[in-house]
Amino acid sequence: MKKSIVLLATLIGGAVMANNESINQVETNKTVAIVIHGGAGTIKRENLSDQQEKDIKAVLQQALDAGHQALSEGKEATAGVIAAITILENSPFFNAGHGAVFTKHGKHELDASIMRGSDLNAGAVAGVSYTKNPILAAEQVMLNSPHVMLSGSGADTFSKLRDLEQVENTYFDTKFRRDAWKEVDRKTKAKKAETASADDILAAEFKFGTVGAVALDQNGHIAAGTSTGGMTYKAWGRVGDSPIIGAGTYADDRSCGISATGHGEFFIRYTVASDICARVRYQNKSIEKAADEVIMQELKGVGGDGGVIGLDPKGNIIMTFNTAGMYRGYKKGNENVVQIFGDEK
Repeated sequence: MKKSIVLLATLIGGAVMANNESINQVETNKTVAIVIHGGAGTIKRENLSDQQEKDIKAVLQQALDAGHQALSEGKEATAGVIAAITILENSPFFNAGHGAVFTKHGKHELDASIMRGSDLNAGAVAGVSYTKNPILAAEQVMLNSPHVMLSGSGADTFSKLRDLEQVENTYFDTKFRRDAWKEVDRKTKAKKAETASADDILAAEFKFGTVGAVALDQNGHIAAGTSTGGMTYKAWGRVGDSPIIGAGTYADDRSCGISATGHGEFFIRYTVASDICARVRYQNKSIEKAADEVIMQELKGVGGDGGVIGLDPKGNIIMTFNTAGMYRGYKKGNENVVQIFGDEK
């Protein structure tokens, strides 16, 4: 009798162990994926040297690798998003962090947001001037604040209290962005128009530029994040779509995750990120079809230039834009893609 009990216990224990191993194996083998962007606009081959193209793609790849590595280690989707975006924020090539554009008054005001698809929790900052990595400040708002968005000096103070690295505003300076500011300033003064719209003066490549990432982790959760320096020569504390949940960033495990880049005013009015996810959730459309309807039809029809990246819980990835190009890439399984121009497939 005792032998039978021992044998039964051994068999049950072995079955449980085998079952646990099987579960762990399934979880380990679940597809993780990350997709990123570095801004959309009039990005043409003739405007980039071979070396510039190579250098930009190298940073995009570095961001993809960092985000994918975090996900492969079993970290949650937000960790993958942050790993990728901090690298893009630290690069001078993109309009975020160190490469941010100048405001009308020759300063930098940065915005960022992040959202979890598992519980719809989100955090955002707008108009920060001294926080080195705004995406980290957005994360801290999400995790350690009862609010969704903090702005201006209050956001900087909060990030400092959360022990995030602070820098002088000049840290964000780059020669390329300074030259762009000088060009717009010269044209503005020549027009003698104190309230001239940036749209009247700026070439498209100066207007757009944002970085973002969307990730899918081993548990099937989605997260999205976006960071930007805004629009060159912006005034009066202008805030675009990047820190606005539903406009520039949205994530919901029941539908998809989206990060946007483009003419922020249009993305705010048309709540682009949440609209795409709503079409997926309520109309049972594929993420590709939903993005095409919003970006290639609705927005393009009213002059809203830009693009989005995104993915759904199954790991389907989109990189949709209605401009000449978009800095972009994704990594999933054995797939690794980094692209810039519109003719790259």
